[in-house]
Amino acid sequence: MMEISRDLFQPIAQGREDAEAIVRPSTTYWQDAWRRLKQNKGAMAGLVIIILLTVMAIIGPWISPYTYDAQQLTAEGTNRLPDATHWFGTDDLGRDLFTRVWYGARISLLIGFVTALVQFLIGVTYGGISGYLGGWVDEIMMRVVEVLYAVPFLLYVVLLMVLMEPGLKTILIALGAVYWLPIARLVRGQVLSLKEQEYVLAARALGASPWRIIFRHLIPNSMGPILVYTTLAIPEAIFAEAWLSFLGLGVSAPIASWGSLISDGIASIRQYPFQLFFPAFFISLTILAFNIFGDGLRDALDPQLRK
Repeated sequence: MMEISRDLFQPIAQGREDAEAIVRPSTTYWQDAWRRLKQNKGAMAGLVIIILLTVMAIIGPWISPYTYDAQQLTAEGTNRLPDATHWFGTDDLGRDLFTRVWYGARISLLIGFVTALVQFLIGVTYGGISGYLGGWVDEIMMRVVEVLYAVPFLLYVVLLMVLMEPGLKTILIALGAVYWLPIARLVRGQVLSLKEQEYVLAARALGASPWRIIFRHLIPNSMGPILVYTTLAIPEAIFAEAWLSFLGLGVSAPIASWGSLISDGIASIRQYPFQLFFPAFFISLTILAFNIFGDGLRDALDPQLRK
């Protein structure tokens, strides 16, 4: 066995510049969050599924040679099992279910994304103003939120159905009218905990206006919980639309959404279960993908898990 001596080791000359050199480049908060999100296989799988469903909702009806309202009122055309011609089969009016499922995906995803956008714009602004101003302004604004919270969601929908005709516009207004309330309370709590921080006091001392402090300092530093809640609110809005359509309060025929397709398919579940299976499968897959992605996004944006 060879004996190890000091002569085998030589110190490496290191200058001052080499000693102070940054070996590993620094990463920002969002770069580190994206790195950790990519390491979460479940979250990335959910993101891929969401992208694929969105792409199919856009191009799916164009792939099929049939339109969503084209009827084939013949014995061979109605209630047709899935085959090479009709990939998802047909319904009781002979309409191609493949086309109707992906056209319904457009409606359902549109409702989810628009509702999330409305609640983001209204809820974040409302909660930021309430939390920063505080005092009697905060008391009044939060009492308004609590009053609106006390009214059942179904009652909003019924009142809007009386004032307006049922349809996509009515559903968007109903969801947008109530879905901003939870995020407003979330943002208010975040702003209340951040507004006494040193950088806010420094901005106030330099003469920054309240609007600049809210939108340039407080809300950007609250974006982590806001993005997570917005992501999880999309499947909640999709499920709410499906529930309303199942009750007959959703989009009007012949326009299809996943909820209306489930409502139509439940009537013939014993004879033709495929009419219920496909819309139910895709709405379940969408909600699952959004929830998995939202959980991964929450973990990625958690500063306590940053390495």
